Amino acid sequence: MLNAAPSSFVLTPSFAKISCEPGWKWQKRPKAMENYDLFYVWNGEGEVVLGERAYPVSKGSCFLFRPGDHPTATHNPQKPLTLTYIHFNVTEKVEEVPERYRVIEDSIDFEFLLARYVRLFLVRTFAAEEEARLLLKLMMIHLLRQDREEPVERKASNQLTESIHEVANFIRQHPGTAHRVDELAARAGLSSRYFSTKFKELIGESVQTYMIRSRIERAQHLLTHAGMNVTEVADALGYRDIFFFSRQFKQYTGKSPSEIR
Repeated sequence: MLNAAPSSFVLTPSFAKISCEPGWKWQKRPKAMENYDLFYVWNGEGEVVLGERAYPVSKGSCFLFRPGDHPTATHNPQKPLTLTYIHFNVTEKVEEVPERYRVIEDSIDFEFLLARYVRLFLVRTFAAEEEARLLLKLMMIHLLRQDREEPVERKASNQLTESIHEVANFIRQHPGTAHRVDELAARAGLSSRYFSTKFKELIGESVQTYMIRSRIERAQHLLTHAGMNVTEVADALGYRDIFFFSRQFKQYTGKSPSEIR
C-alpha cells in the first residue's frame, strides 16, 4: 500500500475500540471479508484462526485481514480481549500489502495512531475523514516498515533500541557538550562497553564518530545560516583550538570553515 495515495483509502463505518464480553467469539461467516480489517489487540489472551493456521494473540498482536479472508477468533474469558478493529478499502491497485500478522512490541506510536483514528469520529471533528485517511496511510507504512525490519533491529530488544536512539538524539541536541561515554552509557542504563558496542551496531558508527559528526553538522549550519564567524562557531561548539576545529571540519566536509562561510 506504499504506492496508494491517502485519498484512495475508503473509510467504512465499521471501526471501534472494544473490550470483548467474556463469552465473545468471532465465528466464521458465510461470506468472506469484502474489505481490509486492521485488527489490533491491546490486552487479553485468545486465538485467531486464519486458513489452517492458528495464532495465539495477546498485547501487541496485529492482523491485517484482506478481502477474501475467513478469520475466526476466541478468547480466554478470564483474560478478555481489548481490541481495535478498522475496516477500510483502497480504490487504487496496491503493489505492497503488509503481512497478515505480526506482534508489535514497540507499540506506543502505533497505538497513538489507532486511538487517534477512533477519537476523530467520537465528535464532529473538522476534516475528520481527511485526517483518518492520512492515519490509515501512516499505519500501513508502520506495518510495512516492521515487515522489512533489518536483522540488527530484530536482535536488539525494543527497549534497548529506544534507549540508544534517545542517547543519539541527546547528542545531536547538545553537539557543543563534551559528552563522556560513561555518562552517555549511564543515561541509557548500560555499561560503557556494552553501550559502545550496541551504539555502533544500531546507529552505524562509533559514539565518538557520531559526536564529531553531529558537532561538524551543527557548525555547518551556524556558519551558513546564523551569521557567525569561524571563531564564534568554534567557541560555541566547545573547541579550544581553532586550528584543530578547522582541520577536523575539513576532514569531515572536504572544505575549510571559511570556505563554507
